[in-house]
Amino acid sequence: METAEPSPHPVSIHNFSDKICERLVHFHVMSLQDCFLLWVGCSARLCNLAVSMCSRYDSMPLSSLILGDKSDTTSSSFAQRLAKKTKKQVFASINIPTDDSQLMLLIEKRIKEEMESFPEKF
Repeated sequence: METAEPSPHPVSIHNFSDKICERLVHFHVMSLQDCFLLWVGCSARLCNLAVSMCSRYDSMPLSSLILGDKSDTTSSSFAQRLAKKTKKQVFASINIPTDDSQLMLLIEKRIKEEMESFPEKF
């Protein structure tokens, strides 16, 4: 009987939370080989999911909404920015009120800080 060799890139889970604009925001990162999933929310729900990846034919990564309201482009555009920054395939689910642009800017800043502190988790 053959035994499978351990994967050189195991699944990694990284969770963190922060109080942003008087709201407790939770972050969940699941890193896989050459891609990661980022979930952001104030409560445990998955309302949308987008995927984005770089293409050799365009400087802007391709993105598509997998789950959720097509008129809400928050997850898709966020996944695109992360894919461009990391050069990885990114699944993103942003489950926060989209009417607060200040909240989104601070969430992006917090994710950037976490990526700089723990680059191996993304």
